[in-house]
Amino acid sequence: MAVARPTALRRAAPALLGYAAVRALGLVTLAVWSAARGKSAYTLLAARWDSLWYARVAGGGYGYEVRLPNGDVHSDLAFFPLLPWLERLLAAVSPLSYAGAGFVVSLLASLAAAWGIFAVVDHVYGRREEGAERGPGRAAAGDGRAAGVCAVLLWAVLPVGIVQSMAYSESLFTALAAWSLYCVLTGRWVTAGGLALLAGLTRPVGLAVAAAVWAAAVTSFVRSRSAAVKDGARQAAPASAVSGRAPSRLLIGVLLAPLGAAGYVLWVGHRTGGGPLGYLDVQAGWRNGFDGGYAFGRFVADKFTSFPSALAGLGLIAGVALVIWLYVIGVRQGQPLPLLAYSGVVTALALCASSYFGSKPRLLLPAFPLLLPLALALARARVSRSVLVVGVVAVASAIYGAFWLNGSGPP
Repeated sequence: MAVARPTALRRAAPALLGYAAVRALGLVTLAVWSAARGKSAYTLLAARWDSLWYARVAGGGYGYEVRLPNGDVHSDLAFFPLLPWLERLLAAVSPLSYAGAGFVVSLLASLAAAWGIFAVVDHVYGRREEGAERGPGRAAAGDGRAAGVCAVLLWAVLPVGIVQSMAYSESLFTALAAWSLYCVLTGRWVTAGGLALLAGLTRPVGLAVAAAVWAAAVTSFVRSRSAAVKDGARQAAPASAVSGRAPSRLLIGVLLAPLGAAGYVLWVGHRTGGGPLGYLDVQAGWRNGFDGGYAFGRFVADKFTSFPSALAGLGLIAGVALVIWLYVIGVRQGQPLPLLAYSGVVTALALCASSYFGSKPRLLLPAFPLLLPLALALARARVSRSVLVVGVVAVASAIYGAFWLNGSGPP
């Protein structure tokens, strides 16, 4: 990404090296586990489940659908186009297949996502002049880099972290979202809006990135106006508020942010004849929808009909409670509004979707700001203890990822 200074890569190097090591551990574990079961790790990563749909769109465009015996229609229009476009482009300039191109795109995007996560956390909790006043959500001086490294490593060792290395769109989306958030936090409005546009072409949850841009823009505008009124003269307001240049860039960013998701949804509606809400009909064919969590609540409640499944029900409740608790802690620690808006929308859309309950951890994967409270705690612990914790969790995550993909895997 061309949004950071050359020295920023050196500062992020420990996070990127740690991330690469965790992902390498996961891939090696998957390869060994798959070989022992007579399966191909590459096939599991690049040529199964949603990966096949993306590769099919890359190869032949949209228009493929599967009609199930129960009447449901699975249409490839449910899959947003940016990943297939990149697969097609990479396959055209290399000997890679579309599936192989998707795998490479995801690997590169996962590194870009890790760098973006580090950049966001390092900016929020990072370097300041000695003696500078601590503000809300700011860690002690020097904690920013450590917190950034810990946030990246925590994202890497998530139980479903193996998805970051699959030919899926999660890594690409997280990279675009993280860098858009970084640009928002550093006042690069046009770039933030452009990256939000691309995120909106990647996954339906691109709405969360647009929401972050809008929240930050409104806050920036209100603060600038308040400063001007309080000081009694436009000259007393920040230079960006009086020059007229930044407000125009802010407006461009705000206008750009939703265009990707809105454009694709409207195109699907036009193609299907379903009007502006045609994309919802496509999702309904996959039994996807948004019901405020009613179906998920029933799914959890049904787990308590027998003892063994009741344990799974308790685990689901604990997982949801943990997600909500981390969000509340983020609010109390004063996370910037764009991060709260982004993670809040991602979390709401993931938990309140009406189908594919097993995918919810995967759908939460882009919500990296939820990890910030844990990253701060880990950064403030002794280095030996932090290394031990991350190492143990990384091994457990690698084993779980190999077991998961060789079993039911992600739908």
